[in-house]
Amino acid sequence: EADSAGPERFATISSLAHAMVQERLDQMIRERQEARHRSERARRQRGGGGEKRFVVMVAMEKSSRDPREDFRESMVEMITVNKIDEPRDLRRLLNYYISMNSDEHRGLILEVFHD
Repeated sequence: EADSAGPERFATISSLAHAMVQERLDQMIRERQEARHRSERARRQRGGGGEKRFVVMVAMEKSSRDPREDFRESMVEMITVNKIDEPRDLRRLLNYYISMNSDEHRGLILEVFHD
């Protein structure tokens, strides 16, 4: 009888081990999904959830003793206020500055943006 109980006993232990491993895998999957959902919610709250953002920018004529510093301050303000952190949005901002300023400032704008 002892010999016949052995294989059944191992089958039961094997089933139990399998169930434990499966439960742990399910738990890991749930944790990962919850983390992904938290991350998506946080991104949406910051405004990066695929929603369209409209940023109003007003160009004005200005004479400056230090155009480099003025461009830098303006760009930093636009990036900070509008929470711009996506490469595509940064590219749009750069294109805006280039299109709204004279060609003579193009090199300076590119330098400041690169910094």
